[in-house]
Amino acid sequence: MGACGVSVAQTATRPNIIFIFSDDHAYQGIGAYGNKLVKTPNIDRIAREGALMTNNIVTNSICGPSRATLLTGKYSHINGYKRNDRTRFDTNQTLLSKTLQQSGYQTAWIGKMHLNSLPAGFDYWNVLPDQGNYYNPDFVGQPNDTTHYTGYVSDLITKFSVDWLEKRENTKPFFLIVGHKATHREWLPDLQDLGAYDHVTFPLPANFYDDYKGRTAAMQQDMSIEKTMRLRQDLKVDVDYEKDWAYKRFTPEQKKIFKAYYDKIGKEVTDKKLTGKALTEWKYQRYLRDYFSVANSLDRNIGKLLDYLDKSGLSKNTVVIYASDQGFYLGEHGWFDKRFIYEESLKTPFVIRYPGVIKPGKKVEDLIVNVDWAPTVLNIAGAKIPTDIQGKSFLPLLKDNQTAKVPWRKEAYYHYYEFPEPHHVYPHFGLRTSRYKLAYFYGGADSWELFDLEKDPAEGSNIYGTPGTEKITADLKEKLKALMKEYKDDEALKILVGAKSI
Repeated sequence: MGACGVSVAQTATRPNIIFIFSDDHAYQGIGAYGNKLVKTPNIDRIAREGALMTNNIVTNSICGPSRATLLTGKYSHINGYKRNDRTRFDTNQTLLSKTLQQSGYQTAWIGKMHLNSLPAGFDYWNVLPDQGNYYNPDFVGQPNDTTHYTGYVSDLITKFSVDWLEKRENTKPFFLIVGHKATHREWLPDLQDLGAYDHVTFPLPANFYDDYKGRTAAMQQDMSIEKTMRLRQDLKVDVDYEKDWAYKRFTPEQKKIFKAYYDKIGKEVTDKKLTGKALTEWKYQRYLRDYFSVANSLDRNIGKLLDYLDKSGLSKNTVVIYASDQGFYLGEHGWFDKRFIYEESLKTPFVIRYPGVIKPGKKVEDLIVNVDWAPTVLNIAGAKIPTDIQGKSFLPLLKDNQTAKVPWRKEAYYHYYEFPEPHHVYPHFGLRTSRYKLAYFYGGADSWELFDLEKDPAEGSNIYGTPGTEKITADLKEKLKALMKEYKDDEALKILVGAKSI
């Protein structure tokens, strides 16, 4: 019997859990996080009916490693997946999915996984190979069969998710990861969303023309809208629809509509003969218009899933989580992409609805780290949390009558590895507190950075080594060393011990 024909009472003490996981979706691009120019009504709904994390941060701001952390509750140096390379994620280790299976949950992963391994610990999967495609994508199902589908990827992921919910075994609670491709580069909007934000002129961030003074690594990055963002591949100017790889999958009708829209965009650049700052700022507007148009499909499909839960009666006993794999730059510092320990890439959206447990409209300002996601899901499921998980359940923080009683971390640890390609962001580690951020860039940059987030929330002034910061710097270094020991990051500890002071 399908989900629509069953009572939810059978799992009243063990809620179902849906974890909707997007790619590169910036928290500052969401209405619930304060953006008034974009429309994200369904993500906003989850926040309104549940809780919003204001300081939810990642341990390593990059796609695959974030997914590995979700599955393991462990830092990259422990779970073995540090970079987006061809490394195969080790599925033989303790996994969230396996633990839930052992606890009586049926499990599924549908959509983007991007770990160079087939899902493990999942009763069902239907995942995109590698990064997947926006239009007419392939999916890899069980046991390892690839099937080509016609349609837009966000719609297909939702369809497959609802299909599984309809056909699942309804005597058990379920855990479902819905892995969306949106809003990943190169931002190909659904046909119905083309031009959705063409009427909006997005204001330049105050630090769009950041000079990176005092920040060696920032000065040498290759992820700027000005220099790195490509007119053809990223912004669809003068596209060769017959040769460019992204469009080979299009049907003739899709190609016709897509081409008609973007030919007008390309003509705009040609006619205006844009150069210098005018071209850079035009690229910025086009980037955000495409990015948020792609986000439309993401939010719309979250709405479809929420509607299904309501109609089926499952919403009464289903926890719904929405998060992104990490943050993303929307022009801050003149950038797109992620990687840096700076706020826009360090912080990621996280909203959770738990009927009867989380009071609607709750905000949690504590430092939540993505190693905490797995133990929190296990805690919600009533499953035993494995001892090798490095995070901690924040479920008590979500309960109004317990929040003040919960001892919680005051510092969070970060370590990024991927260098030099694709964006030449030097490897670095550091920590964030409620007020300060300390980071050390190594591998050639060999420099410290310290920011007072209270006085300098945009992180434009590196105060490391300035008079009056000696005590706070020494204290933060000791805390950083303690975190490295706690999380067993021996490699980083050796680098820290050998790091130059200035």
